[in-house]
Amino acid sequence: MKTQQESNMSKEEKNKAIVGEWFTHFWGKTCDLGIVDELAAPNMLLRYSLHEPRHGHEDIKAFMTDFRKAFPDLNFWGTADLIAEGDYVVGRWEGGGTHTGPAFSDFLIGGLPAATGRKMHFTGTTVLRLENGKIVEEIGLDDGVTALQQLELIKAI
Repeated sequence: MKTQQESNMSKEEKNKAIVGEWFTHFWGKTCDLGIVDELAAPNMLLRYSLHEPRHGHEDIKAFMTDFRKAFPDLNFWGTADLIAEGDYVVGRWEGGGTHTGPAFSDFLIGGLPAATGRKMHFTGTTVLRLENGKIVEEIGLDDGVTALQQLELIKAI
């Protein structure tokens, strides 16, 4: 049953609240993979330039599980208020982590051997599309060049 406050919220306000929960509990300092089942559509698309696109709950959970094993201190946070229009929410963020875990081969350009100790810290902007209160797409444009240079997967010229 909806509270009076929830009933008075606009579609955009509801969508921003959902995305805020997603950013906090999926991308934040501590990850609760249950948030995928709660807030993501079953066929959700997750796409960032550093990684292969991910589709669906299990693929997205597997991606984050491996990412957090390799970078146990992984954390991303918002750097500006979320902007919403219709079914879309846009967020700016920064974050990163230290590679102290197992080998990680999910970067499109190459992989890391176990526990390199290399740190990455970078920024990005993400556009999420929601339908019926569920996230169906998360498409991010990140400063992957910076992250890959920090991880020594590419060299600065």
